[in-house]
Parts: sequence; structure tokens; C-alpha cells
Amino acid sequence: MARATPILAALLAACAGIALYSIMDAVMKGLSLAIGAYAALFWRLVAGAAIMTPLFAFSRPRLPARRVLAIHAIRSAVMAVMAIAFFWGIARVPLAEAIALTFIAPLIALALAAIFLKERIGPRSVLGSLLGLAGVGIILAGQLGAPHRPDSALGMAAVLVSAVFYAVNLVIARHQAQRAGPIEIAFFQNWLILALFALPAPWLLAMPVAGQWPLVVLAAALAITSLLLLSWAYARAEAQVLLSVEYTAFVWAALMGWLFFREPLTMLTIAGTLLIVAGCWMAARSRPGIAEPEVEPALS
Repeated sequence: MARATPILAALLAACAGIALYSIMDAVMKGLSLAIGAYAALFWRLVAGAAIMTPLFAFSRPRLPARRVLAIHAIRSAVMAVMAIAFFWGIARVPLAEAIALTFIAPLIALALAAIFLKERIGPRSVLGSLLGLAGVGIILAGQLGAPHRPDSALGMAAVLVSAVFYAVNLVIARHQAQRAGPIEIAFFQNWLILALFALPAPWLLAMPVAGQWPLVVLAAALAITSLLLLSWAYARAEAQVLLSVEYTAFVWAALMGWLFFREPLTMLTIAGTLLIVAGCWMAARSRPGIAEPEVEPALS
């Protein structure tokens, strides 16, 4: 029981992180439709850097080792591609449908966790992921036949590209969380991605209007809080235990789409949600334990 308690806490933190990130997705979709995905991301990162810099300074940080800085840089580059592809895509497809397309990521990440983190993937984790994916398939079936924008195919392709990079991000997140604290991760991630996004700013950047700035700050606060929760969770539980929790993002996406973009919530969504929750429960009953930090040269 004592060993299972940290796993439960990690699962709850991961669930909360996914929920907040899904709400942020809805805010960012609105901003992307208004000023474009690049500008929405750029200004969210500016706000995020403004929030994280004093928090990082207050934590009395030490300069990370070069290997840790390399991990920060690698994950930031991966997340930069992942983010711009995803938010460009969700501006062109329904939010719930976009999230459904990203659920190839946990299946890819299960294999990556076995290869790079040397984690043993138990049958319950595999079955839980497949059960969750089946739930996503049921919900996605409800989206078939719905009208789409002319460029929705490009939007779906962008979301799929984002999903591949997200799978890599999930595995790096586990490796990174064992070597750096959540505040350090959020600080370097905001600044490094912002540095990458600043390169094309003279040609692509648009300014938000006055009424959009509160949404920019809200998106940044949600993203940072989500990152802190997920970093904390991945430092305390194996990737294979937490990956099925990613499927709960679809539930939140369907709800946000219904509330803010008038995307209907159907009985198929409810049925699929039951399978998703069952998949998360099955993965949570996988072999418990707190994985010890590992040294992986490929990511050092």
C-alpha cells in the first residue's frame, strides 16, 4: 500500500495536468483563429517566460550540468515543432477530432519508453492503451460525416505530425524529470522555445488586440501549471503507467469544444469515455513502483 500511494498521487497529478492543458488547448484554438497559431504561441511563451523567471529565481537555482541543458534543448526543439503543428491543425479541424488523432502518440511512446528508458512494458499497460484507443475510435466514429473546412485534410496531417513529436516528447519528459525539477524544466522550456520562435518574428508576428491579452496570460498560466504537474508526475511513476492517462484529454476536448465552439457531445462520446477510463484504470493496476533515475547516453 505504501508503494502504491506515490503512484496514485502521480496519476492524480497527471490527470489534473492533462485537464488544464486541454483547457489551454481551447483557449489557444480561439487565439489561433483570431491571430494565427504562430502569434498565439509566441505571445503565450512571452507571458510564460514572464511568469516563470521570478519563480525560477525565487527557487535559488543552480546552473544545470551540460548534459541536463542538452536535454532541455532537445525537448524544447521537439516541443516547438509539436506545438506549432498542433495549434495550426486545431484551427482547421474540430478540437475533439484533433485530440483523437493525437492518440497514436501513447502507442508510439510505449515502444520508445522500452527502447530509450529500458522500461519493461507489461501486458496490462499494452491492453489499457489499446482499450483507451478503442474508446477514442468509438468517439471519432461520431465525428464521421460532419462538415469540415476545405483545408481540414491539411489540419489533420499537421495534427498527426504533432502526435509523432508528442510521442518523443513524452519519453524525453520522463528522462528529463529524473534530472531536473519542475520549475527548472518550465523555465528553460519557455525561454528556449521562445528563442526558436523569435527567429521568424520579424516576418510572421502579429500583435493581439487589447481584449486578447487576458487570454494570452491565461493560456500561459494553464500551460505552466500543467507542465509542473506533469513533470512532477513523470518523476514519480513509469511512463507506461501514466501514458493511458493521456486519453482523458479527449473527454476534456469534447467538453471544451461543446462549450466554446458548439461542437456537439454525443452518446458515442460518453460510450468512448467509459472505455478510456477503463483503459486508464487497467494501466494504473500495472506493476507499481517508483522508477530509479537511469542514465541513457542517447539522450544525454
